[in-house]
Amino acid sequence: MQILAWRETQVPRPEVYYWRTATGSEVDFVLEARTRLLPIEVKTSARARLDDCRGLELFLDQHPKTARVGLLFYCGTEVARLTPRVVAAPVVIAL
Repeated sequence: MQILAWRETQVPRPEVYYWRTATGSEVDFVLEARTRLLPIEVKTSARARLDDCRGLELFLDQHPKTARVGLLFYCGTEVARLTPRVVAAPVVIAL
């Protein structure tokens, strides 16, 4: 919901997509703003693991000109670089 709320404040309004391959790799959200793409994965775990960014890395490999970095949100407390192209950032989930 926060992504959609943020989207409404942007001009021009970015598109929000879901990405999945025929083999089952996926990315939860892909934001498209002008000519740039930002893939976002969301995990509920307290630790960000290298395995969590597999779909992000595949997406980045397939879109090298339009997507240069990926973002992994998780329930931890620290910002960490998981790979040279993927950053993990904490998110607070309110129930």
